[in-house]
Amino acid sequence: MSDVSTPDDVEPESDHEHEHHHDHEGPGYATPQAAIEEGEREELAYVMSLYVGTDVDAPDFVSVVDLDPDSDTYCEIVDRIELPNRGDELHHFGWNACSSSCHMEGLERRHLIVPGQRSSRIHVIDAKDRRNPELETVIEPEEVFEYDLSAPHTVHCIPDGEILISMLGDADGDLPGGFLELNDDFEIEGRWEPPGEIEMNYDYWYQPRQNVMVSSEWAAPKTYYPGFDLEDVEAGNYGQRLHFWDWEAGTVEQTIDLGEEGLIPLEVRFLHTPESTHGFVGAALSSNVFHFWRDDDADGGDGAYRAEKVIDFESREHDDWDMPVPALPTDILISMDDRYLFGSNWLHGDVWMYDISDPSNPRRADSLSVGGTFGEIQEVQGRELAAGPQMIQLSLDGERLYWTTSLFSSWDEQFYPEEGERGSVMLKADVDPRKGTMELDEDFLVDWGECPEGPARAHEIRWPDGDCTSDVWQ
Repeated sequence: MSDVSTPDDVEPESDHEHEHHHDHEGPGYATPQAAIEEGEREELAYVMSLYVGTDVDAPDFVSVVDLDPDSDTYCEIVDRIELPNRGDELHHFGWNACSSSCHMEGLERRHLIVPGQRSSRIHVIDAKDRRNPELETVIEPEEVFEYDLSAPHTVHCIPDGEILISMLGDADGDLPGGFLELNDDFEIEGRWEPPGEIEMNYDYWYQPRQNVMVSSEWAAPKTYYPGFDLEDVEAGNYGQRLHFWDWEAGTVEQTIDLGEEGLIPLEVRFLHTPESTHGFVGAALSSNVFHFWRDDDADGGDGAYRAEKVIDFESREHDDWDMPVPALPTDILISMDDRYLFGSNWLHGDVWMYDISDPSNPRRADSLSVGGTFGEIQEVQGRELAAGPQMIQLSLDGERLYWTTSLFSSWDEQFYPEEGERGSVMLKADVDPRKGTMELDEDFLVDWGECPEGPARAHEIRWPDGDCTSDVWQ
């Protein structure tokens, strides 16, 4: 492993008490603490829903799920935004504005930017009516390919109202990837970064007060589209590096190679506190979580980012596998108060929470064993679970953790073929942040197996008014 060291000489930040004194004129909340105090309980969820890789010949759609326990339609999909084309593979999505634009008077958190991972088509959905959003416009793939980019993934708004999307491949589905920028009229502005800054791309997060962005790596679309192949790992076709960018200049300032213990670093998060330089990334294939932070004393006082493995999930033997089964921690998120790191082990069938009050030394708080290969709970309300916990989302107050079960259509087919036959589910755990415990809510079940056209997959989750994986503070 290169450029990876221990944080012994670094004092962890203890700024969990966020200030909120500056003006608040635009969307979102003035501070993370304001989001906790002022945010209302989530009553709706938007969920990426897809038919790619199933027997159902229908377009993907965005589900609106009723999460209000006092509602007659609690746990039901109450609206579906049908998209015009088949085969998009909806995956990740984001808002046109978040708390990073809370100083922008007149800007609204109103439009969802919904890319197709396989098609490279980008949909813009008007969610002014939170319960009945409508498709407003579509950016066709050919417009994206003009910038030699494809396979859109993470969507974040930029503090001035523009939108930045990580792109995992070039126009042919090969490397390099890059970033596509949209203006506030949802028109393509062009590539955000100078060509040649990176080869692989995946998720990213920015911390504007520190003038830094961090991005992670999956692989070229042509590598991961067909499914997982161990030979691609041996050939070095999957990523293992983090890139730290100059946020204003759009250039890579430092790259950290996480080595063999950091294979396929996927979801990457800074702490919500805008002053912090600490963050975490889950290395899916190596079944580890890395902590990264800026060491101001490094490089003779010039400062540099460092990374260290802080959580390790051991592989487990299974009679049906020729090799030990890796945990595959495919998603992580940080609670809005920066106290807990939550995550999912898709193959093992776990959701877990670690106390990260000291980010250099996470302490396991609790976990649930549900679904997946080893889950102790394999059905909820009589509904058999076809896969493990995958995409997670946490309430702003940190008291409810939700998850869905689809990873990516071709990978679902490989590891959990029944996911496409039965459809995904959305489950929930009640969290006690004071005690650091979770309990599965067995009264909660949203079933994509009951969709009118047939069973569908379900992936990323968002709340209408901000959440733990979309809001950034300026």
